[in-house]
Amino acid sequence: MEKFKNRVVLITGAASGLGRLLAKRFAGNGARCVLWDLDGEGLARVAAEIGGEVQTQVVDVSDHRAVASAAEGIEVDILINNAGVVTGKPLLECSPEQVQKTFAVNTFALFWTTQAILPGMISRGRGHIVTIASASGLVGAANLVDYASSKHAAVGFDESLRLELRRQGHHIHTTVVCPYFVDTGMFAGTKSRFDWLLPILDQEVVADRIMSAIRWKRRRLLIPPLVFIVFLARYLPVPWFDALAEFLGLTHAMDEFRGRS
Repeated sequence: MEKFKNRVVLITGAASGLGRLLAKRFAGNGARCVLWDLDGEGLARVAAEIGGEVQTQVVDVSDHRAVASAAEGIEVDILINNAGVVTGKPLLECSPEQVQKTFAVNTFALFWTTQAILPGMISRGRGHIVTIASASGLVGAANLVDYASSKHAAVGFDESLRLELRRQGHHIHTTVVCPYFVDTGMFAGTKSRFDWLLPILDQEVVADRIMSAIRWKRRRLLIPPLVFIVFLARYLPVPWFDALAEFLGLTHAMDEFRGRS
């Protein structure tokens, strides 16, 4: 991990969950961390855990003006778009405000942070943009209509950005991460029908896998491997695909969802 030494890493949603774990790992490998979140107290706790050179900012990533202001003057080497929210409700129980918030944080924020940070990366001729999406950005699930839609958009964002940067000849790397449910608390109460096939993922393991993917500049990280197989199953006839999703428990995984308190 020597390559992370003295690199500036900006992590959104850094006060808890994967954001917190990634911040600790990057700092432990000599990176200079810039941590964004709406939870100022949580950011202070993470900064205290990390120690050393860390900068925290209370930023609403859904507000493009706030993002532009916070990013001013920061030269970022690695941008990790990690902030996310989930309602976990059937479509007809989601208020317009909840749907708008889901897309504002999970999708639109990708545009605001990348538009603010990417020009500096281009001018310096290096950079890495990481999008923490979801397996539900590849395959939908019941009670996740708004969330899965926003994460489908996140996957499309990464893919289109990757091709655009390639077309323009910029040496900027991108990585999209699509994990199944991770035990960060955000998806508390979710369950898997077959733990040995689609386990609820340990957040420490996921954080390690993400670090490895960034180090080796992997374009796509799907966790666990079955996610890739289910993704390929999209090419089955729709009734077969739906039957597979039912068999794997994707239609009932959110039945006992509680979320983060």
